[in-house]
Amino acid sequence: VAASSPTGPAFEGAEISGGQRAAPGAIERVRIDPDTLEPKYRVIGSELWSDEPGFLESVQATGVTGICGSGIIEVVAEMYLAGIISEDGVIDGGLSARSPRVTANGRTFSYVLKDGSAALTEDGPKITITQTDVRAIQLAKAALYAGTKLLMEKQNTEHVDRIHFAGAFGSFIDPKYAMVLGLIPDCDLDKVSAVGNAAGAGARMALLNRGYRREIEDTVSKIEKIETALEPKFQEHLVYAMALPN
Repeated sequence: VAASSPTGPAFEGAEISGGQRAAPGAIERVRIDPDTLEPKYRVIGSELWSDEPGFLESVQATGVTGICGSGIIEVVAEMYLAGIISEDGVIDGGLSARSPRVTANGRTFSYVLKDGSAALTEDGPKITITQTDVRAIQLAKAALYAGTKLLMEKQNTEHVDRIHFAGAFGSFIDPKYAMVLGLIPDCDLDKVSAVGNAAGAGARMALLNRGYRREIEDTVSKIEKIETALEPKFQEHLVYAMALPN
């Protein structure tokens, strides 16, 4: 069985206030101290964390310009683990008395991941995770999880033995944070892995080996495509999957 879930562009940095594509200068890894709520992060183009000596020098050429897909997944998951957001995805405004990282934004609250004043230059961008950002990620991850649940139901199974992330983006997702966020169903972490450019590898196999080509054609003929939009239970799964982790 196969399905396509309507996740939208949130995991690619679109619809996110500080989002950008995965390029030098983008935050790709995030950790938040559950006691102080202070963050540290890693940027594409540097091997150092933001709290390590030499970090500023290592990102001098690129700066810290935004947050990409893998960073968005990690920051929302870390905010949940640190208690900054609830199971419903609401940023706890009461924490503003405890940390200046939690700030009012109209009638909602935001989490300041990188303060502009701490940037390499005076006009460096301030990067915040807003309530709207969290909602966009909730919708995207809920759609993916709901699609997976539909496939599991079609196979009459409640447990997944193995998960493979394909594609460039899949190669950079940390399985732990994908599970904390509820992006994927529960599975042994050592059974979750990235397979890289699976489509490209499959195309090469089909071009170079007639046996593989016949095997692919035979497999494709047996796959049942599930149209998520037409499935009555998709909306139900989607609503339930909005919660963190799911």
